[in-house]
Amino acid sequence: MSIRVLVADDQVLVRTGLRTILEDAGGFDVVGEAADGMEAVGKAASLRPDVVLMDVRMPRMDGIAATRKIRAEPDAPRVLVLTTFDLDEYVYAGLRAGAGGFLLKDALAADLVSAIRAVVAGDAVVAPSATRRLVERFLDSTPETDRHRPQRLEVLTEREREVLTLLARGLSNAEIAGRLYLSEGTVKTHVSHVLGKLALRDRVQAVVLAYETGLVRPGS
Repeated sequence: MSIRVLVADDQVLVRTGLRTILEDAGGFDVVGEAADGMEAVGKAASLRPDVVLMDVRMPRMDGIAATRKIRAEPDAPRVLVLTTFDLDEYVYAGLRAGAGGFLLKDALAADLVSAIRAVVAGDAVVAPSATRRLVERFLDSTPETDRHRPQRLEVLTEREREVLTLLARGLSNAEIAGRLYLSEGTVKTHVSHVLGKLALRDRVQAVVLAYETGLVRPGS
């Protein structure tokens, strides 16, 4: 079955390019296009895509606000934010708004295809190490009083806190398993419990929360 994609970007050439890449790759059905965030929200509700490719800077409603509205709905489609290096602050906001990750607009076509499939599968597209650098950059200037209280983590067991700490430091499930002398399946179970107990959508939000609560600190 084809993956249903909604492309949201205010530039016609970008939308056309993305559509061409996906049609050439096969296995994708571009069900619609949106030229701004407001249109993206409306079409996401009416067309029910599996994933939305979301630009950040768009008229009427930006991609961050649109992502937040789309992800707030039941059975919401996944969102993959498209950005450039100079928009990192918007990427961070996008992750907090519920995006499954981000991809640079100059990424290779093969990387885009892989990223979309990963997002639809429920994985975080952003590599943990890239997420860590992004979070460190912006949380380093965030006052401690503005961060979530660490009491939120009290629902986790000691082992789950260890897993969350290593996850936030950029380790994969296999690497965490090796570090803690556990099977990879057990680590996956712990990660699932962490996400469920903390009401988080994916690993990206888990990394963000780990920094916000002070469990992991920039430069650690």
